[in-house]
Amino acid sequence: MEEVYKKIGKNVKKIRESKKISQLELAEMIGHKSTTIIAQGELGKKHFNIEHLYKISKALKVSLCDFFKGIE
Repeated sequence: MEEVYKKIGKNVKKIRESKKISQLELAEMIGHKSTTIIAQGELGKKHFNIEHLYKISKALKVSLCDFFKGIE
């Protein structure tokens, strides 16, 4: 499962960077005051929960499914 979490984190980072949004901006968009949740989630050190992924998908204006691309 660790590889799945890492892939999700990489997908979040790739999409965030393509939208030119910083970790801090994204964290604030989902109701957090620091980048910790985003930084650790993108590295796969912590796991994004479904609420985080839902809020991130809305903030980045992408489908929730986009975070799961490349996972079989």
